[in-house]
Amino acid sequence: MKSSIAKSVLAVAAAGLFSVSAVAQDKASSLDQLLKMVQSSKISESAEHKKREADFRRQKANQASLLSQAENTRASEEARSAALEKKYEEQELLVQQKRQQLDERLGSLKELFGHLTSTAGDLRANLQTSLVSAQYPGRAEFLDQLIDKMNSATKLPTIQEIERLWYELQRETVESGKVVKFNTTVILPDGEQAEQEVVRVGNFNIVSDGKYLEMNDNQKLAELIRQPDGKYLSMAADLQAATSGFTPFGVDPTGPSGGSYLKAMIASPSIVERWHQGGIVGYIITGVGVIAVLLAIWRLLVLSGVNAKVNSQLRSSTPNTNNPLGRVLAVAEENKGVDGETLELKMEEAVLKERPAIESGLNLLKIIAMVAPLLGLLGTVTGMIITFQAITIFGAGDPKAMAGGISSALVTTVLGLCVAIPTVLLHTIVNGRAKRILHILDEQSAGIVAENAERK
Repeated sequence: MKSSIAKSVLAVAAAGLFSVSAVAQDKASSLDQLLKMVQSSKISESAEHKKREADFRRQKANQASLLSQAENTRASEEARSAALEKKYEEQELLVQQKRQQLDERLGSLKELFGHLTSTAGDLRANLQTSLVSAQYPGRAEFLDQLIDKMNSATKLPTIQEIERLWYELQRETVESGKVVKFNTTVILPDGEQAEQEVVRVGNFNIVSDGKYLEMNDNQKLAELIRQPDGKYLSMAADLQAATSGFTPFGVDPTGPSGGSYLKAMIASPSIVERWHQGGIVGYIITGVGVIAVLLAIWRLLVLSGVNAKVNSQLRSSTPNTNNPLGRVLAVAEENKGVDGETLELKMEEAVLKERPAIESGLNLLKIIAMVAPLLGLLGTVTGMIITFQAITIFGAGDPKAMAGGISSALVTTVLGLCVAIPTVLLHTIVNGRAKRILHILDEQSAGIVAENAERK
């Protein structure tokens, strides 16, 4: 370091010398004058160099002093660290002795505290989902403090706190068997909060104003967005209005464990919602089914009227052209003098003319009965396509993502069968009515032909 400093000084001095010489050479008028100017410059630079050397020596002395202070500080801190480590080891031994002494003095209380901690933990878990907590809030906080004390190495629970644990256990058991009314804050479906009178049925259900309530994660009562069937709501309203005696009420048996049965019951879609799950294919199947039913009803009404007129014609000897049988008999009356073969042809022609009107709509009903299951199969295929698309996007780990496609597939299959089966039955009924009328026409025409042959 000293050699580098010396080199730097020499370089600066040389640069100064050259610069002074250059300046002097510019201003000197002769070589003698230049020599005197160089000599005076050396004297001034020598004084400056001595001053710089003095400054360097002074800084070197200060650095040595600072180094000595740092070494002294390090030695004192090392001594302090050693003293603290020794003290820490002594205190650690003392803590172990105190803990051993505490364990010896606790004796069987340590096992007791373990059972109390387990009991308090189980009770805390029950109180967090208990409907009784809506009437008596704040019980879980006490159990948290009690558990912290029993798990602490510096605190012990008091007799009063242990007795209160026993009291809370008993109160939860007793209140679970009561039907009580009390006022509390209820969160409505629109998010507003209102002070209402509620009825708690043990630890199973809470109702208010004829609506079922649930306890949310914040230990607040909230009205269920979807409610069960109307009969259960009327029972809830009757229970809240009752003052004594027995009142029928729909109780959720899974209420103490979270009310999963009630949630599943109200979450199940209605018939209309299931119908909408069928989508476009389901709407088409429904439209086809409506057409089949209307067509079958219309044909039944028409054939019933025709059948009544044919029966009336059977009881009459005069042909009436307002019914198929009358028109067939009128053809026989018009061709009395012809031979038997010609009359038979005329009668068959008359029956064939009546057949299309009588059998109208039967083929369409048959087609609908065959097409409806195929449409259901189409809905099944499209639903499975939607399901596989959901699996591709969301994976197979979330069943809810696949539920829409599966529901559409199954609902369309059910709709197709629900349309096809009644349509087959209606086709059978309508076809039976038509066959009966045609049988009467064939029978009467054959009788007329036979009678004409006997006369000849």
